[in-house]
Amino acid sequence: MTEARLSTRLWVMAMIRRCSVEGQVAMVVRKGDEDRGAVLLKVNRFDAGCTVWTQTRDLDGAPAWMCGTGKDPVAEAAADAYVQRQVARDPDLWVIEIEDRHARYAPDGKLL
Repeated sequence: MTEARLSTRLWVMAMIRRCSVEGQVAMVVRKGDEDRGAVLLKVNRFDAGCTVWTQTRDLDGAPAWMCGTGKDPVAEAAADAYVQRQVARDPDLWVIEIEDRHARYAPDGKLL
């Protein structure tokens, strides 16, 4: 049986709205495939560095997030380089940047 799934475009719109309600700025930096594109979330904490979360699946196939840039925040240039490498591999990828000066944002779902 196939799992029901929102289009990526709709999921991104909802996530940006959620951030807005929580007082965070979120913007689409790169638009990918509207129906099935994967998403990278670049969380920019300015002087405290950046973290890039990438969509993945856990061992049971459930949606999850993995920190692509490692457990510690990295400089913005390193985060941007990571994003560019991923976009080069997957042209359908969406990139969302979230400005989170107060380190309040965490992706919805399981974190690996």
